[in-house]
Amino acid sequence: MKRLTVAISAAMLLGTGCGGGDNIVGAVSSQLAPGTAARPILSNAEAGKYTKAAYFTGATSWNPTGVSVDGVTRPNFIVGQTVGVGGATHSSLQQAINAAIAKGGTQRIYIEVLRGTYSGTVYVPRTSTPITVYGSDADASTTQISLAIDGAVDSPATYSATVNPSGRYVSGDPAYPLYQSCASLTSASIGTNCSAVFWVQATGFEMKNLTVVNSLLDTVDNGTHQAVALRIDADQVQLDNVRLIGRQDTFYLNGQTGSERVYISNSYVEGDVDFDFGSSRAVYENCVFHIVSSRKTSGFVFAPDTVPSQPYGFLVLNSHFTADAGFHAGSNAAQLGRAWDQGASKTGYIAGSTPNGQLVIRESNEDAAFSNVSPWGAAATTSRPHAGNSSSTRNLDDPAYNRLWEYDNFGAGAKSS
Repeated sequence: MKRLTVAISAAMLLGTGCGGGDNIVGAVSSQLAPGTAARPILSNAEAGKYTKAAYFTGATSWNPTGVSVDGVTRPNFIVGQTVGVGGATHSSLQQAINAAIAKGGTQRIYIEVLRGTYSGTVYVPRTSTPITVYGSDADASTTQISLAIDGAVDSPATYSATVNPSGRYVSGDPAYPLYQSCASLTSASIGTNCSAVFWVQATGFEMKNLTVVNSLLDTVDNGTHQAVALRIDADQVQLDNVRLIGRQDTFYLNGQTGSERVYISNSYVEGDVDFDFGSSRAVYENCVFHIVSSRKTSGFVFAPDTVPSQPYGFLVLNSHFTADAGFHAGSNAAQLGRAWDQGASKTGYIAGSTPNGQLVIRESNEDAAFSNVSPWGAAATTSRPHAGNSSSTRNLDDPAYNRLWEYDNFGAGAKSS
């Protein structure tokens, strides 16, 4: 019962208004190994390989347990709508990030953000100074970082006018190179990489009690409009009680080597297409994934592009998959995810060379809106049909098959058809 209670509590705590889930009190998983080619299920022995500790094994030891600010009596910097009110030292989080990097040192710097909505991007470049950013209110919805950026439509000039209208980024600032890398593009549009509202490159960065929104949302049609809320390029990053809201590509786990580790706990992610994607090694625990139909009546929660030599991509533990009323069993069923065959648009998928997304969803609740017939879709970029390995003697990393797995999930969406 413990796992069920935690998952339900996370949804209620975040106040997401996610719509009706299954009545899961006393629920027992009906998933049996090895499953089918459409829905492969791990055995108990196989599932033993996919633990939080395994995903976070690396060159440096890391055992994250969530972000704690309970002992912070005096933050280094405070962000508020007006400097001086409520102790605010800065009126924008970007200013406080710049100040933290300028302060330097190896002691963790704490930045408190007072309740309110703050318009504009936040870029955290590489730094040896560990930084924690947290909202002053435990209700993450009361403290928001928000901006509308469209990776498919915005030109570099539009990006510059949107992101830097009054000199938020100037030459010499620590985050200026990140801004300039997008503002100086010669392409017609800025693309996915430059569409993030919040962009983190700093090892050991922590975030708590905050909402990050790419507010493009439903102001566009149902076409391709990459609009990232949060992009993470760094290792040993923790997110705790955060809300990430967008539509396409909400949360970009952009590991540069495939070994970067990110831990997301007690959090909420909303979108409609590939809204948790990338090549990092990420563990989600006690989270809510909510897919919306305001732009589309089909969609995917995950799109990992794990490098083929990396056995660990994304791991989901004790979480809850929900959808709004526009999704229902049948033709409009939501899907858990698909692989992202990044870089293979011209060659097609090449086994052992092209990324082969790796994901395990275990001990989680899947609402009735999720497909029993085809929980996994054809790969992004190449449209490679999903092919799960249901052999009892399978190699879990065989590049001839997808690496999208489930174990011990429950709810109406977790049943085989």
